[in-house]
Amino acid sequence: MSAVVEFEEVVAVAGSFPVLTGIDLRVDQGEVVLLRGENGAGKTSFLRACAGLISVSSGGAHVLGFDMRVDRRAPRRYMGLLGHENNLYRDLWVREHVEFRASAVGATESDTDAALLRVGVSKKLWTVPIGSLSAGQRRKVAIASLVVGRPRLWLLDEPHASLDSESRENLDLILAEASQLGATIIFASHESPVSNEIASRVITMGGGRVLEDSGAS
Repeated sequence: MSAVVEFEEVVAVAGSFPVLTGIDLRVDQGEVVLLRGENGAGKTSFLRACAGLISVSSGGAHVLGFDMRVDRRAPRRYMGLLGHENNLYRDLWVREHVEFRASAVGATESDTDAALLRVGVSKKLWTVPIGSLSAGQRRKVAIASLVVGRPRLWLLDEPHASLDSESRENLDLILAEASQLGATIIFASHESPVSNEIASRVITMGGGRVLEDSGAS
């Protein structure tokens, strides 16, 4: 199985504070990896490093075959990131926002419609400004923007946040389907009962490094 993410003794610094302190971690294609740990353990920093949003100070870091110390922007077109903030254009209509993401990856209008329906966004909301939506509705739009892009690597930080129980179950099905199609999923979550059910591997982080790995040989 090919490595999608491969970090070797990676150190990353935010400002003057080390957020990753020699992390060693390999994630292969098709894995669904749950990151656990206390606040400040390094989960979000690891996801952001994978997405190229923070630079690697030392060590080896490869994502989707790209050397992140050479060009950390290169793999972004092949991945989808869902952070604590949904990063939505609040003045755009719901459908316009997902169309914007679709156009960036060559997806069609029908792909946009399918993504919105798949995540449970009602058609009556498609022409509503994002800024007028509830927190749960905005989260669904952000997820639809990932679905339409069909990323090879999904990076999700507390993906169930703001979702009701039905929407959380639906998201789990979406992630399972993506994994079955060959996508790799790495997500941080405090919701252990739900998260453990969909994860094929659980990694516990602390102090910017891996403390425990259920997939370690």
